[in-house]
Amino acid sequence: MKEVKANMTGTIISILVKVGESIKEGQDLISIESMKMEMSISSDFSGTVKEIKVKNEDFIQEGQVLITLE
Repeated sequence: MKEVKANMTGTIISILVKVGESIKEGQDLISIESMKMEMSISSDFSGTVKEIKVKNEDFIQEGQVLITLE
């Protein structure tokens, strides 16, 4: 199992994938807002989304697991 982690602290503004969806390395998965800037978190792996551990408007911390992939 692979994990996609937050690379900074911020607020989830959009989740761009769904459980069961196949994704490719480099694909944007989540948009966050941090310090009034919108940033995307992309995957370092290809795989299938197994679990999404956050929801829109959640406040996240750097290093927090956001999505697990198979």
